[in-house]
Amino acid sequence: MVFSDLVFLCLFMPVTVGVCYLLPKRWRNGWLLFASLVFYGWGEPRYLLLMAATIAADYAAGRWLASAGTPAHRRLVMTGAVALNIGLLIYFKYADLLIGTFNALLKTGLPLVQVVLPVGISFYTFQALSYVIDVYRGTVEPQRDLVRFAMYVTLFPQLIAGPIVRYKDIQDQLDQRPIDWEAAYEGVQRFIVGLGKKVIVANQLGLVYRQLAALDPSQVTMAAAWWGAVCFALQIYFDFSGYSDMAIGLGRMLGFTFPENFRYPYTAVSVTDFWRRWHMTLSSWFKEYVYIPLGGSRRGRRRQVLNLLIVWALTGLWHGASWNFLLWGLYFFLLLTMEKLWFGRVLDTMPPAVGRLYTAVAVTVGWVIFNGTDMAWLTGWLAALVGRHGLADATALYHMYTSLPLVLAAGVGATPLPHRIYERLMEVRPMPSVVCAAGALLLAACLALVVGGSYDPFLYFRF
Repeated sequence: MVFSDLVFLCLFMPVTVGVCYLLPKRWRNGWLLFASLVFYGWGEPRYLLLMAATIAADYAAGRWLASAGTPAHRRLVMTGAVALNIGLLIYFKYADLLIGTFNALLKTGLPLVQVVLPVGISFYTFQALSYVIDVYRGTVEPQRDLVRFAMYVTLFPQLIAGPIVRYKDIQDQLDQRPIDWEAAYEGVQRFIVGLGKKVIVANQLGLVYRQLAALDPSQVTMAAAWWGAVCFALQIYFDFSGYSDMAIGLGRMLGFTFPENFRYPYTAVSVTDFWRRWHMTLSSWFKEYVYIPLGGSRRGRRRQVLNLLIVWALTGLWHGASWNFLLWGLYFFLLLTMEKLWFGRVLDTMPPAVGRLYTAVAVTVGWVIFNGTDMAWLTGWLAALVGRHGLADATALYHMYTSLPLVLAAGVGATPLPHRIYERLMEVRPMPSVVCAAGALLLAACLALVVGGSYDPFLYFRF
């Protein structure tokens, strides 16, 4: 089940939220746990057992950590829980990649496991890990109520594609969530805007990109390659930020406040700034649970570079079981290291427009690497970006002409300008009835596109 599915929009969401408001407070957690399990098991019921095992193991680890006597005993429990979570993630996500690489290097014929990747495993594994590690560190108390802990791991608004919600972010809300009608109204608004981002903008940009990406890379001109890359860059932003908006909006309807995941990343003035704005919960997770424990920048420049290398190699592989994701992570490691060592100081002396242009180009090239799971396609497309197969042709000009209004509108929409205009209008003359009517019209347009369109899942579901 996905947020842009009619079953979710017209049945699951209204029933789940409505019943939650009608139930007494003491029953709401149980209801949300049941609803979240139905949501996850809708398409993959067999993986409910895997999720249940993860919940049971991490809940038990938290309780053991609370009662463990010696530091050595606590480290053993924490290490075991982390190894179990990471081991399951490696098996389900990376086993075939590792076996295939081993076969290619050593000319062996080991069979692939060919296991289907459980949806959202990267997200809920990181959430469970944050709980175990924080309990070990003593920054949070272990959760004694199994229902509350299971609801934290399975909470359906952010279960499949984030934002990554650490236990300490919502531990108080697992118990104390008063019904707030103003927050619910804001949540509905946020959800509809996110749905519009996905259905109206991201899906249409995806159609343009898929047509260009289907071309033979050896015949793609520079204009077509860059236009396709820009369309994908905008598509993945509106797709993923749209999902995050819907997740945050749903959370508000249900009484939760989830962390923000995006802050207009395409207005960044450097790659470092970009990663402070894009998928912020993932960046924060790696910083707190990998980079800082490795020593961060406290042990000298060489150690800092090594720590960055480890973090970005893991960040790349987190996104998928393909070597292009590792290449993508290493690409950003090089850019970030370059900025930290010297180029960042150069950017600081230049006008912001220069930094934004450099960042836009660097990130767009990064998205080509990110999307190039076929290495022949990737090398061909990168060659096309530098004009290897000509500057432009009729195909490029046709796609640019027909999709230019969409790309320009999306480009403006990726900046703070529309939100600033909206806030200014509300300051001058609040018009709640007009806002409600506009939201209803946007929802109706989204539903019409969902009814008439084909199945188009969120891009980050595969991670």
